[in-house]
Amino acid sequence: QVQLVESGGGSVQAGGSLQLSCTSSSSIFFKCGMGWFRQAPGSEREKVSSIADNGTTTYSDSAKGRFTISQDNAKTTVFLVMNSLKTEDTAVYYCAAYTMRSPWGPCSATPNYWGQGTQVTVSS
Repeated sequence: QVQLVESGGGSVQAGGSLQLSCTSSSSIFFKCGMGWFRQAPGSEREKVSSIADNGTTTYSDSAKGRFTISQDNAKTTVFLVMNSLKTEDTAVYYCAAYTMRSPWGPCSATPNYWGQGTQVTVSS
């Protein structure tokens, strides 16, 4: 069974930085990308960033210019470097993986696998 394991969450003061990591416990068939979502108390889960296996990245408006997503060469680990953190970045951050139904695609628009989440708390 595929498991996505996140690490790197924690508490930081506003303006600080954190790096999140997410590793898949086993191979994901037809994986086409990975991403990060977050959910703050009382809010819906929102997409923060994603990276396709070909390296194409996306960022939410709130993440642009502050967060950087990357992946290792094996494309089994995804990283999210978060700089200039704000109190509104406080949330549980979830790693996600996207897959295709076949080797020819297309890549799913919504994640097929989720991590357990890691808490990020930014204090003023």
